[in-house]
Amino acid sequence: MSQTASVPQGLPMERDAGPFDPPSQITRLREAHPVSPMVFPDGHEGWLVTGYEAVRQVMADTRFSNRQDVGVIHVPYETPGMPAAAEPSPQTPGLFISMDPPDHTRLRRKLIGAFTVKRMKQLEEGIVAITEQQLDELAKLSPPVDLVKQFALPVPSLVICELLGVPYEDRETFQSNSSKFMERDITLEDKMAAIGAMFGYLTELVTGKRATPGDDILSDLARDDDLTIEELSGMAFLLLLAGHETTANMLALGTFALLEHPAQLTELRADPSLMPDAVEELMRYLSVADIFYRYATEDIELGGETIPAGSTVVVSLLAANRDPHKFEHPDALDVHRKVRGQVAFGHGIHQCLGQQLARIEMRAAFEGLLRRFPTLALAVEAREVKLRTNMHIYGVHELPVTWA
Repeated sequence: MSQTASVPQGLPMERDAGPFDPPSQITRLREAHPVSPMVFPDGHEGWLVTGYEAVRQVMADTRFSNRQDVGVIHVPYETPGMPAAAEPSPQTPGLFISMDPPDHTRLRRKLIGAFTVKRMKQLEEGIVAITEQQLDELAKLSPPVDLVKQFALPVPSLVICELLGVPYEDRETFQSNSSKFMERDITLEDKMAAIGAMFGYLTELVTGKRATPGDDILSDLARDDDLTIEELSGMAFLLLLAGHETTANMLALGTFALLEHPAQLTELRADPSLMPDAVEELMRYLSVADIFYRYATEDIELGGETIPAGSTVVVSLLAANRDPHKFEHPDALDVHRKVRGQVAFGHGIHQCLGQQLARIEMRAAFEGLLRRFPTLALAVEAREVKLRTNMHIYGVHELPVTWA
């Protein structure tokens, strides 16, 4: 990289280009240097990867490790009360997202059967029923209402609870603690307290399922004597967290995006058959799970650069999904677009296990919401919507809406 190029000092975070777009500095960086050095707050010289092809290469190459015990992972932004670098720590049993093969392979393989396209298709009718029931509840309310609280969060929470066998009446426990876990500006003490509360709850739950299994995914896992209680708890934590946080934020932010693109919304209302393409386009356009980390276990060539062993590598899925070298007019939301190869669900061995479930939930939720509430509108100015810029999963904290 040329000496005159601008090397970012920490990860650009400010959504200065608009609520749906990457930070403008990241967009400029992708055009100039899709694989760029970056100076972390603690002085570590790591890398920021923003180009589509380079992001896919990092996510597919297992030499870029996901493990938390192989080396120091440096944090690319300053967080009061949190260390600027995460020292190597023991693997959390069952948390296979932070593992490499063969450990990752062993645990993920136990879940593949539960999330096949065929199995998800069989669940579709039930997911539609849950969605319609929640829309019935929404219709009883007097607007304005917060769409996050009344629809976007309950739908995926109800679905994942039923699928995993987690009592929905316990949602306050896991929703508040998972929300705390997702905060960026949180002390290490508070984060560990949230994790401890979640694991305490889930350990009790899976222990009960091992003793008296039911008809759900966690019971199926609990029947497997190859898995320890600690591993079951870790897998339950990952599935519960991923199963409601990402979809809930896509539903809320996706609705916000459609309301802010009225021409696209009108076309989607007029032709509901566009919904599968529209969901894929919203995933590409918004990419709520944006920033991921990898650790280079050896010197690796990437996009004309040499990533030295021991480097922390940060990838931006949103920047990759807005790369004009891959997608034509990438900053336009187009419900007619035939999206192929978007990386909002990741890529490689860690690609989202529940992506088919998420697609079915989003299709049902957006279709039902637009059909049942044809006059849906924001109840506040767009600039007043509170964005989740302080969270690991992007979205909106609240979405006040109204209807005639």
